[in-house]
Amino acid sequence: MTSVQQVNHIETDRLLIRPFVQNDVAAIHIILNEAFGDGNSQSNPEELRERTSWLEWSILNQEWFAKMRQFPYGDRAITLKSTGELVGSVGYVPLAAPFGQIPELGFGGNAYYSAEVGLFWVIGSEYRKNGYATEAARAMIAHAFHELHLGRIVAMTESSNEASQAVMRNVGMTLAKNPQSEPVWLQIVGVLER
Repeated sequence: MTSVQQVNHIETDRLLIRPFVQNDVAAIHIILNEAFGDGNSQSNPEELRERTSWLEWSILNQEWFAKMRQFPYGDRAITLKSTGELVGSVGYVPLAAPFGQIPELGFGGNAYYSAEVGLFWVIGSEYRKNGYATEAARAMIAHAFHELHLGRIVAMTESSNEASQAVMRNVGMTLAKNPQSEPVWLQIVGVLER
C-alpha cells in the first residue's frame, strides 16, 4: 500500500458515515453519555467541555491522519440519510491488548501485548434495534478490506454485551472468549479475516 486511503463519506442504503463537525457535540454527547456514562449528566458543564474537547480532537484526527498519510483511526458520525439525524458513531481504533491469550487469534498463547486494528460502534438508545450498528460496521469493514487493504479487523466487548456480540456475528466475525479472567476489559473478541 503506497498511500493510505482516508475515510471521508461512506454511504449505505440508509446511512451516511461522515467525519464529525462541531455542530454534532450536543447529539454525540447524549449518545456517548448514555453508553459510557450514567446517562443523566448531559447538562453537566464540565462533562460537556470534556466532550467538546474530544470532538475537536476527533475532527483534527480526520485532518491530520490524512496529511501525515497515516491510517485513518478515529470516530465518525453515523447519520440517517433520510433526515441527517446523528444516531451514533463508528470508527477504526488502535487496540493494544494481550491478544495472545485468545487461542483463535493464533499468537501462541503468550501474554505480550500486540496491536490490532479494531472497529468501534455505538448507537443512541432511541435508535437501537434498527440494524444501524450492523449496517455501519459492514460498511467500515468493506472499506477496511477493499480500500485500506487490511488483512484482519477485530472488535472487543464485555461478556454481558449481547447486542455488540450480535453485531459481531451479523458482520461475519468469529467470536472468541478470553479463557483468562484478566484483563477484565478483554472478555470477548470478534475477529474477521479478509
